[in-house]
Amino acid sequence: MKLALGEEWALGGPIGGGGFGTVYEAESAAGVRAAVKLVPKAPGTEREMLFTNLDGIRHVVPVIDSGEYDDNWVLVMPRAEKSLRDHLNQAGPLPLSEAVAILTDVAQTLDDLKGRDIVHRDLKPENILLLNGHWCLADFGLARYAQAATAKQTFKGWGTFAYMAPELWNNQRASSASDIYALGVLAHELLEGATPFTGPSETDIADQHRHSSPPQLTTAPPLLAMLITECLYKAPQARPATGNVLARLQTIPGANLTGGLAALSKANEAVVVRRAEDDRRASQHASEAERRQALFESAKVSFGFISDTILAAIRSAAPSVDVRPGSLGGWTVRLDNAQLTLPSPSEVPPEIWRSDQTPAPFDVIASAIIKLQIPANPYGYQGRSHSLWYADAQTEGDYRWFETAFMNTPFRPVAHSTEPFALAPQQEARTAISTTVGVYQVAWPFMPLALGELDEFIERWATLLAQGASGQLGRPSQMPERAPKGSWRV
Repeated sequence: MKLALGEEWALGGPIGGGGFGTVYEAESAAGVRAAVKLVPKAPGTEREMLFTNLDGIRHVVPVIDSGEYDDNWVLVMPRAEKSLRDHLNQAGPLPLSEAVAILTDVAQTLDDLKGRDIVHRDLKPENILLLNGHWCLADFGLARYAQAATAKQTFKGWGTFAYMAPELWNNQRASSASDIYALGVLAHELLEGATPFTGPSETDIADQHRHSSPPQLTTAPPLLAMLITECLYKAPQARPATGNVLARLQTIPGANLTGGLAALSKANEAVVVRRAEDDRRASQHASEAERRQALFESAKVSFGFISDTILAAIRSAAPSVDVRPGSLGGWTVRLDNAQLTLPSPSEVPPEIWRSDQTPAPFDVIASAIIKLQIPANPYGYQGRSHSLWYADAQTEGDYRWFETAFMNTPFRPVAHSTEPFALAPQQEARTAISTTVGVYQVAWPFMPLALGELDEFIERWATLLAQGASGQLGRPSQMPERAPKGSWRV
């Protein structure tokens, strides 16, 4: 059979299915080998024709010709070497370096798609093809523009069961976070040889995606295990953004841990399982209370990784520090007369943070305080503390841990023994970040604490601890120390 499109194509035998169509081998009159997908015309299937031009997006299988034939939409694509499914069937679980390379290719694609407000919605090995040395995403039959108006046929809830995010099982709107969840499932499969949730029935798979913790990873190094854990969070708002995933994947090959961090990764295996269980209980549902609970469980998981990383780095650099567990979780380390404390986070009730009189510019789910204490010096100075908030402080709906701190306004010349200082997310802090003049103001920019990117944070607090222990810690020479303006959304 011959198809006359932009060029003429001679169809051969079928080579597989894709989404709603069938794929055939083909060859042009000039001898170019290709794959032709015929999609029967049905309500909604025309959406695949919306994505025939994806110029500027890395690692997608391009559409080199398209059109209509009888009752079919037609897409012509280069002939790929093989699918990732074929590769996994041949090779089984992949070595770490190969798995990270594949995930990086796919993450680059997802990051570019997010920049164009495109959600793929059917990320799986069958739709990832090896082409020109890269693993490329194909089959946009379920894809949609994230901000598109609802069509008569949205295929909401459609997808491949093993890779569908909890919100899709709840018949909610797909977003870029849904693709990140599927990437986490894919990462698990590349490293472990199986997807995290296997049913066997559709009902079982749905329940597992909504409510079960994924099995513990046995082959991933700590930084990659943390990333995959975050990608598989039940609450979509808690999953890392595409750019964050990509940046962290690019650090994995050189992220070998040594010393205290290496010992910590081994000791933390049981802790990771327990924290994954916390996230399991945080299934995303329709109500606001359940949404906040899911985010709080995710906040505790990521905070645990941050806390453990900081403590391990301090122990590695100063093995003689005295480490004591907190009464309600967290820890305190003491070096000579200096004491650094990081407790477990607390949930922030929405009624405490929000107010009709002083509206909150962003949402806060959880908070903690990191505090460095020293004996009072001759000027009455006893150290400093910073607030740690789990919030969507910079981008609406994108929840992360942020570090910030506060100070007295110049109109209230009162010397604090602790400066700068932490505030709980209550009225005083809400006023400080608003346009209303209050007794406090922000003294430190809202700085995100990203797992895998904690070097500056650890270095700074390690330096402060060292200064405190050597009697060199003093009140900051200027306040604010760093310009905070513009670091949070208003």
